[in-house]
Amino acid sequence: MSDPIQHECGIALVRLLKPLDFYEKKYGTPYYGLQKLQLLMQKMRNRGQDGAGIATIKLDAQPGTRYISHKRSNAPDYLTDLFDQVWGRINALPPERMRDAQWLKANAPYAGEVLLGHLRYGTHGDNSIERVHPFHRQNNWITRNLLLAGNFNLTNVDELFGELVELGQYPKEVSDTVTVMEKIGHFLDDEVQRLFTWFKPDGNTNQEINKLIFDSLDIQRLLRRASKKFDGGYVLGGLIGHGDAFMMRDPNGIRPAYWYQDDEVVVAASERPAIQSVFNVRYVNMQELQPAHALIIKHNGQVSEVPFIEPKEKTACSFERIYFSRGNDREIYMERKQLGAQLAKAALDAVNFDIEKTVFSYIPNTAEAAFYGLMEGLDKCLNDWKIQQITEANGKLSPDEIAKILNRRARIEKLVHKDVKQRTFIADKKARNNMVGHVYDVTYGLVQDDVDTLVLLDDSIVRGTTLRDSIVSITARLNPKRIIILSSAPQIRFPDCYGIDMSKMRDFVAFQALVELIKESKQEKLLEETYKRCKASEALPVEMVKNEVLPLYDLFDYETISHKIAKIVKTKGIKSELDIIFQPLDGLHNACPDNKGDWYFSGKYPTPGGNRVVNRAYMFFVEEKDERAY
Repeated sequence: MSDPIQHECGIALVRLLKPLDFYEKKYGTPYYGLQKLQLLMQKMRNRGQDGAGIATIKLDAQPGTRYISHKRSNAPDYLTDLFDQVWGRINALPPERMRDAQWLKANAPYAGEVLLGHLRYGTHGDNSIERVHPFHRQNNWITRNLLLAGNFNLTNVDELFGELVELGQYPKEVSDTVTVMEKIGHFLDDEVQRLFTWFKPDGNTNQEINKLIFDSLDIQRLLRRASKKFDGGYVLGGLIGHGDAFMMRDPNGIRPAYWYQDDEVVVAASERPAIQSVFNVRYVNMQELQPAHALIIKHNGQVSEVPFIEPKEKTACSFERIYFSRGNDREIYMERKQLGAQLAKAALDAVNFDIEKTVFSYIPNTAEAAFYGLMEGLDKCLNDWKIQQITEANGKLSPDEIAKILNRRARIEKLVHKDVKQRTFIADKKARNNMVGHVYDVTYGLVQDDVDTLVLLDDSIVRGTTLRDSIVSITARLNPKRIIILSSAPQIRFPDCYGIDMSKMRDFVAFQALVELIKESKQEKLLEETYKRCKASEALPVEMVKNEVLPLYDLFDYETISHKIAKIVKTKGIKSELDIIFQPLDGLHNACPDNKGDWYFSGKYPTPGGNRVVNRAYMFFVEEKDERAY
């Protein structure tokens, strides 16, 4: 993606099913679980650039001993800093104790069987250490200690916060993370108290009741009660002080989660290949956590995947497939290739099959897999063309003419290179933009001046700023006659409110194009009418709110908006013609049939709160407010 955007976080949960000395004997270290957690987080480092944290819990801890270890970092090199601190404490222990599992569990930090890790990619707010997960809700009762980490955004935080206040709580801030933690924490307290009241009349001591609560605490019931009014996309991982652990996924399956179990370990994470690589697991043995389900691991090692809320239509985020998730997942890799392949015919039609005067390339680094698919698609289209040429000649072609047809190949080059990221503290806007223009560089001498067409594949276009300020301007220096940008994703038209930092309408180049087209066609009154409908919808129950912005896009066809986007990103002084070809929406669905979440393209939100968010985003645009709409 040429435009940098912030997006979903990453979660990893590890539960060791054997005593620590088992791992010391088999793998040479009692810290096997911690090592695996570190590797999982390193494999998913693409999911967080703002901070990281871990928490561990020791099972069967005695009162008076430290059974929870918790460490977070928001340093620039956050993962290195985090684990340097963690291993620093461990390596300071007496060397003769480093393989003594029983002593380590009794005396050393992070020597626990239940582990939770999180990579933070903040979509809003500051980057203080307080915003780094896991969050810890402390309590002297072991069964009321809660550690929580999430990959989520909720659209109705204000409503949930109000419910907490009505319950008599005083949350320290209005944020989705704190609100969710306190919501789950409230019902955890309630469930523990309910069980305590149930067991007390039987004559059990308080210590005996604690152990009974360990076994009887119903995590499925707890999550069902806590999440009734959650509106958004979420995967939440949690640890409870006595050792119960869970990972839960939203009813629409918007955010991703996978898990694996054998007789030694249970592991869950945001990305499937991370688990496959770290634990050497075959694809067929992996499980996807189903929407509206929770993976629950009780303190005694019992594992279950159970529903906690009513499931809805699965609308898993398609951006995970296009861009966010790492491409070493086989399904994602093949889907990205298919997205590229589907653009081959449109690209060849755009250049009238004049491949001798066309150079194909891509914008690194995330468009690479799609470009492999584009190359295969070009080969297929050219082979069909060759068959047609030879067939229509009815045997009249000479061997040399046939050879010339068969030897036609697309010109494939790596023309665009992403330079080392430059940090600049230049206050002058013009000077800063000049620096931004050099984020990418090009290979000179491969494009014929004023003759060749340059076709560049990008995986998606959000704001168009990098396209305008860097890619188009730097590739124009090659003096192509024409530049065609292919986007393997459709036009991004609407805000996201389930995890991606795409919340402001005015930022989307597709929306900018729409507004310009409306004004050029003298239909500005429609903008005001839409604003009034959005304003009126604020008084409606959320279930009755519609996406009032959607009809505006129906005024113009797809290609007209694409053409206007090309005009917006083409700056003065660029002599080359510029065109942009976007993946059609049905092309996305064809390539990614199991990830139907497309609201940022289609405006069809899977939860009621999504429609309210898009209407607010439009109102903020009209009111010139630079604010998030949720």
